[in-house]
Amino acid sequence: MRSGSPFEPRFGFCRALRVGDRVLVAGTAPIWPDGSVDPDPAAQMRRCLEIVRTALAELEASIDDVVRTRMFLVDSADAAAVGAVHGEVFALRPPVATMVVVASLLDPRWRVEIEVDALVR
Repeated sequence: MRSGSPFEPRFGFCRALRVGDRVLVAGTAPIWPDGSVDPDPAAQMRRCLEIVRTALAELEASIDDVVRTRMFLVDSADAAAVGAVHGEVFALRPPVATMVVVASLLDPRWRVEIEVDALVR
């Protein structure tokens, strides 16, 4: 499943792939269709999760099927804002989660990127 990211054809990957009962969602960045990026880390996390929800739905899965998330931040000061959005979205069915701080992401406007694994029940 492709999401329309300009990086998918250029780098040779798809947004999400279903293998049996597993759905794997690639690193998802906070890009709007027009290429813009909101500077707020919480808004970026919401946008990332909106893209993830769409990818899951296209492969007959939902946010409730998510069993693991990996969040990549460029600034540890964003952890509370990003974590709060994660907590809201996954309040009813929290997955195992990892949050790490990295030196940078592909686009300097991105403050967060997320990968998701789901298990369709």
